[in-house]
Amino acid sequence: MAELKAVLFDMYGTLAGFDPPREQIQALAAEKFGLEVTTDGINAGYHVADEFMTSQNTSNPVRTMSRNEQWAFFSRFEQLVLQGDGHDVDLSLAGEIWAEVRKQEYRIALFPDVIEGLDRLREYGLIVGVVSNMNSSSKRLCDDMGLTGHVDFAVTSGETCVEKPDRRIFEAALVKAGVESGEAVLIGDQLESDICGAENAGLRPILIDRYNGHPDYEKHPRVTDMESVIALISQLRSE
Repeated sequence: MAELKAVLFDMYGTLAGFDPPREQIQALAAEKFGLEVTTDGINAGYHVADEFMTSQNTSNPVRTMSRNEQWAFFSRFEQLVLQGDGHDVDLSLAGEIWAEVRKQEYRIALFPDVIEGLDRLREYGLIVGVVSNMNSSSKRLCDDMGLTGHVDFAVTSGETCVEKPDRRIFEAALVKAGVESGEAVLIGDQLESDICGAENAGLRPILIDRYNGHPDYEKHPRVTDMESVIALISQLRSE
């Protein structure tokens, strides 16, 4: 097996999540419509809804949709989130609840274990990068997320005009890293966009399962946080 030289990360769900937590945001929005939600239920719903987004980005990226198309998409997205918690609402109501979600004050923020983990990987002499479907420039993504100085580069859909699982976005990352596909791992939380996409591009995939959506996954290595990422990378480097 080729020497491991680069570690690439997905962003949302891997390095960053909602602040305050998504279940809290959903609870405040749903409460306005007489619905109570639970953390486990919302996490289960997001597990399905995020896969729906991955599938959508493969055929017709959300960033390229018209405003009406995006509204229809996110109404269905919200419907799936709520179904995970046992609430079957129609698309009209789901759209109203999504509108309330958008009114909440929240941001996408790094998980607490991320910066230390990234710095440790770079101390190993590894190239560390981000491959994200976010519709942003790489510089803005790194600056906004506080990653500048902690990763070597980022590649985004906003710059490449392609979304994971399209192999071209992974190939762009490999060019920036200056490594061959077999010399890099990709760590992500989505099976289709991250894991299958990386595999099809020749990278070595690692599933990070922070919300325990795939407890029985076995095809590729599975980790749950940055500490287990570090442990696995250390093991791979010693093989």
